[in-house]
Amino acid sequence: MQISIGVAIAIAIAAAVVSGVVFFFIGSIVRRKTAEKAIGSATEEANRIISNAIAQAEQKKKETILEAKDEIHKERTELERELKERRGEVQRQERRLNQKEETLDKKTENLEKKDELLQKKIAEAEDKLAEAESLKRSQLDMLEKVSGYTKEQAKEVLIKTLEGELTHEKALKILEVEQKYKDEADNMAREIIAGAIQRCAADHAAEATVSVVELPNDDMKGRIIGREGRNIRTLETITGVDLIIDDTPETITVSSFDPIRREVARLTLEKLIVDGRIHPSRIEEMFAKSKKEVEQAVKQAGDRAVVDAGVNGIHGELVKLLGRLKYRTSYGQNVLNHSLEVSYLAGLMAAEIGADVKLAKRAGLLHDIGKAIDHEQDGTHISLGVEAARKFKENEAVLHAIQAHHGDVEAKTIVAILVQAADAISAARPGARRENVQNYIKRLQQLEEICTSFDGVDKSFAIQAGREVRIMVKPEVVSDDNMVILARDIAKKIEETLEYPGQIKVHIIRENRAFDYAK
Repeated sequence: MQISIGVAIAIAIAAAVVSGVVFFFIGSIVRRKTAEKAIGSATEEANRIISNAIAQAEQKKKETILEAKDEIHKERTELERELKERRGEVQRQERRLNQKEETLDKKTENLEKKDELLQKKIAEAEDKLAEAESLKRSQLDMLEKVSGYTKEQAKEVLIKTLEGELTHEKALKILEVEQKYKDEADNMAREIIAGAIQRCAADHAAEATVSVVELPNDDMKGRIIGREGRNIRTLETITGVDLIIDDTPETITVSSFDPIRREVARLTLEKLIVDGRIHPSRIEEMFAKSKKEVEQAVKQAGDRAVVDAGVNGIHGELVKLLGRLKYRTSYGQNVLNHSLEVSYLAGLMAAEIGADVKLAKRAGLLHDIGKAIDHEQDGTHISLGVEAARKFKENEAVLHAIQAHHGDVEAKTIVAILVQAADAISAARPGARRENVQNYIKRLQQLEEICTSFDGVDKSFAIQAGREVRIMVKPEVVSDDNMVILARDIAKKIEETLEYPGQIKVHIIRENRAFDYAK
């Protein structure tokens, strides 16, 4: 029984194995057929795809070949065109080069011919130069023997002669140019400035900072002094001046830098002397009357100046300031008279050149208005004058003329230039002004020192109140031609160094004297 079960199991196992093998072979056959079938389909599909690809590739190949052929044809055509152009250009270049070569050949041939001629001429010139040098040496030897000068000595004499001739020509040229400009300036200015000066006839008075009061007798001095100096102290306190009572017979000196105060004090003294009653209360009374009279005189002087100048429309306060200039002096020149003179001159010159006459006369009359108040306020008379004129609404042209009449600012209008010129003319007129003795002497000394500082000057003398300087030069140092140049150099240095009114004449004197005695 057990054997039968085992056999059955073995048989079953064997049957299973046989079945597995059978089924394996059968599956393998089925799978191989299926694979063969799939492979056949895939092969057909691949063949179809390959055939299509080959057909497309052939088509693309044909298209590419055609495009390539077209591009090659275009390139070939372009290259042929460029080649043709280049060949034409090369041919043209070759023709030009051939022409240049022919030209260079001709030039070279000509140059060779010229070089041959030049070499011949150089040889001839060298021969002639040698001959000339030989002749020159012989002539120099002959000249040295005849003249008694060596070559260097003759050269030095020649140079000196040429220098003298050049100096002479230079002097003549300077004189010619100076005369030309002088003639032109004279022709333009003679009728304007000189004519204006001649037509202007103003009165001028030289005043100082003191006034002298004459007394009937010397006893009056004691009465003016008063008991213990009471009267004189009262006078000096009220009037603001200094009274100088010295040994001078029958005179009292009134001293003050303020001309108005000095005039009021002088009138007060004269009234007291005439009245005879001199005491503090009477002094005050006479001072009030005198002050009123001076104020009235100032107003009248201003009105008169405006009328004389022919100017109208000036503010009343400016008229009063003009009147105060009657008692103001500058280097001894009365400022009101000076202002009137400047007004006349500016107006005359303006009429000559066709400028605004009224404006020029107005600016000339007011140009020194600041001097009426410069002793009362700080500042220059120019700045004070401009301030006063602006305060009373004067024309801008007048303000500019006041500001520019001493050159503090550049004159930019014709009126300002005319006022500047008229002011210089009035101040420089002989006798118009005087200056401090020390300053006068110092200016003359400086003038002489400038002249003697130049080489060849022996002595110098300032004459005509410093308006002319005469210079003695050494004749062996300064020649006649050099005198012109020296005069110009000295005049230029005087202009740069000194300040002076008008002009200074530089007069150079050169003299040679020979002496001998008959025995």
